[in-house]
Amino acid sequence: MILTSDEKQIILDSIRDIPDFPKPGIIFKDITTLLSNPKAYRILMTHLEKRYTSYDLDYIAGIDARGFIFGAALADRLGIGFVPVRKKGKLPYTTVAEKYSLEYGFDEVEIHIDAFGVNKGKKVLLIDDLIATGGTAKAAASLIDKVGATCVEVCFIMELAFLNGKKGIKAPVYSVLGID
Repeated sequence: MILTSDEKQIILDSIRDIPDFPKPGIIFKDITTLLSNPKAYRILMTHLEKRYTSYDLDYIAGIDARGFIFGAALADRLGIGFVPVRKKGKLPYTTVAEKYSLEYGFDEVEIHIDAFGVNKGKKVLLIDDLIATGGTAKAAASLIDKVGATCVEVCFIMELAFLNGKKGIKAPVYSVLGID
């Protein structure tokens, strides 16, 4: 269940840094190179599958858009459903929304009101590629609870630990890679 230091390094080495994207001073962590590296992606997904097999999850929720990639693949491996948490206006049915703060203003994420069925208390893992300031993740975890499910953990492939984004997330947080 624990990644070796060599496995972590393989995953880390497969993630490309893009300086000054989307604006000057930002170093963007590009996961497209992780996705195109079959060895690194397999190590990552096998690790996540082993970690979450014993959690007895009902669903995985993935945050728009990169959380879809990891969440849907993991849901398939675990034989459970996948639920997208989308940006405002992207879901076709009745939704519940949650606002969150950005550096300059606000944004919103939504989930279908019946995303986890009619029975309350379904166990859900929330997943995304990266946590920075944590606003989107906090909003998404809150949405899971609002529609009657339980967010049992929030998982990130990478955590920019120096930004302390997991502060305020009520569910436990697991990050595969910590970036200082």
